[in-house]
Amino acid sequence: MLYEKLSQKTMPEIELALRDSAARHKFGVIHIHDLQQTMKKKGVDFERQCFIFEVCNPHQAKKVLEVNGAVSSALPCRISAYETAQGLVLSTILPTAIMGMFGSPELAPIAVEVEAVMKAMIDESA
Repeated sequence: MLYEKLSQKTMPEIELALRDSAARHKFGVIHIHDLQQTMKKKGVDFERQCFIFEVCNPHQAKKVLEVNGAVSSALPCRISAYETAQGLVLSTILPTAIMGMFGSPELAPIAVEVEAVMKAMIDESA
């Protein structure tokens, strides 16, 4: 269900690498959530770095949304980078697992394509 990869890079290095990789794969980073800073603004002290990168390929998104509009609840795709004792870990929920929840078998081939790209982006960015 999860795809994870340990990185020895810093968060800024991961962000730069992920932006570059996404662009090469015709995806875009449409938003970045810095959970540590968001929680701090809400008065919650959270010590670990945790960034969530929202990524999207609009052509693939259109395909899945035309099959089942409920998929919009799972979009855009997300790659998280979070701090552990071993270093930063990049992680995503596999698109094949997510699309399986929607009961539309015609989503499977698209999910397989997107999943391959998500894994490649994580591998290239770690």
